[in-house]
Amino acid sequence: MIASMVTFCAPVAAQPSAFSFGVIARLDSASADAAWWRDMLHETDADSLAFVVANGIKAGTEPCTDKLYERRKSMLEEAKNGVILSLTASDWSDCTTSQGKSAAIDRLGRMRDMFFTDDFSFGASKIPVLRQSTTPKFRSYGENARWEIGDVIFATINIPANNNHYVTDAGRNSEFEDRLIANRDWLKRVHLSATHRKLAGIVLFCDGNPLLAPDTTGFFNRRAKRDGFAETRKLIGEMAEKYPGKVLVIHGQGTPTTTAKGINWNKNLGDLNVGSDWLKLTVNAANPNLFVVNREPVEQKNASN
Repeated sequence: MIASMVTFCAPVAAQPSAFSFGVIARLDSASADAAWWRDMLHETDADSLAFVVANGIKAGTEPCTDKLYERRKSMLEEAKNGVILSLTASDWSDCTTSQGKSAAIDRLGRMRDMFFTDDFSFGASKIPVLRQSTTPKFRSYGENARWEIGDVIFATINIPANNNHYVTDAGRNSEFEDRLIANRDWLKRVHLSATHRKLAGIVLFCDGNPLLAPDTTGFFNRRAKRDGFAETRKLIGEMAEKYPGKVLVIHGQGTPTTTAKGINWNKNLGDLNVGSDWLKLTVNAANPNLFVVNREPVEQKNASN
């Protein structure tokens, strides 16, 4: 039934006037076990949700092994709701080899092969999604997916919280630079689709908070490494300025001093920190902000990156 509510290009006669969806936080070091994650999936299954987005599948303290990936994939497949996976830094870009070297490229490739090869969500209630990998130029970027329900377009975008996986070592940023180009194209396509179809809202799911500007008040902060979110922040800001509807960024990146309690709006652009549990939002066209948080984020035990 839920799958019939989803559309890519043609209007559907019986669009839902209001519906709810869930977002599961990425595992932190204090809750890193399969039982916690399974409990979150079961709690969302018990609710009436159009879909669920899982913000990552593992904690940074867990191994980046195929075996763990396979176990978490099986749990996604057993869910009753349609579940879409949004990648986090702990899934791939924070991964290292037994020698302590980065395994980010290898693990990202493995995640893509295991989790993003078809055009549907996980779970019993299959949600059809359109992946960026259908564009030949960006055939590797299957993790970037979009779908529509009602008057809103939803999209995942691979923006890890560890400064968008910008590497300070010279000559080692080809992954970052290539993904930056892909993400720019993806955001433009999402914006174009929402504008062309006159949708009321855009929701972006990612790990890092691209709207969070770095602290440059101190001497050492001014000399810090490049802001890996700068280009994406600028693009999302420009997108929101041109878009008549609401743009909401749902992310998993906290800071040592702030944890979002509800949506932080700046005109029509909002951001929401998932916290360390799961949250529920309702899309309601009768609400001036379009989005209502029904289940508030639980404060993160540990700040993310």
